[in-house]
Amino acid sequence: MSAAMKRMKIGVLASGGGTDLQSVIDGVHGRSGEIAVVISNKADAYALTRAERAGIPATAIIERNCGGVAAFNAKIVETLKSYGCELVVLAGYLRIITADFVAAFPNRIVNIHPALIPSFCGPGYYGMRVHEAVYRYGCKVSGCTVHFVNEEADAGPIIAQRAVALADDDTPETIQQRVLALEHALLPAVVAAICEGRVHVAGRRVHVDAPAAK
Repeated sequence: MSAAMKRMKIGVLASGGGTDLQSVIDGVHGRSGEIAVVISNKADAYALTRAERAGIPATAIIERNCGGVAAFNAKIVETLKSYGCELVVLAGYLRIITADFVAAFPNRIVNIHPALIPSFCGPGYYGMRVHEAVYRYGCKVSGCTVHFVNEEADAGPIIAQRAVALADDDTPETIQQRVLALEHALLPAVVAAICEGRVHVAGRRVHVDAPAAK
């Protein structure tokens, strides 16, 4: 990318350790896009430390300090816009966002989910709960999905998915590790494609152009 081209500004929301955030820092930040701010709903989230170590502004916004869910989401939107964010990435963010939040960034919020949507998704399916459900069901394949966010949990248009075969001796913990490795490759690839203008949405269908030849 030439120096003259403007990098898309990205806001990342994370609730925990921030390994998905780290994948975007390593694969996108300062290249096809710029992470302008990292926000967590937990003051002790290690994701904030990861951001600070990369020289990225980081802040915690706590719901109980905002006077309710609507005000909490409004504060996050206000903060994202104050940093000029054009794209919002939910990277292990364990809160449902409001319709007003979605409306503020139409087709500009992406989420990574640790299963192959439409399986094992929606309310109650997050984090290790997903992998435990996959294990209990006896699935032979799992994976991850990056999708646009709409007003329903895990129901927005699918951008990309990757799958991994599961072994008979896999546990929820080993399934998590298998899927996490996929997440760390898929999420930055999708974010980079959006920043480069290669993602096109038509209803529920999403087309991703191949990268330009170098």
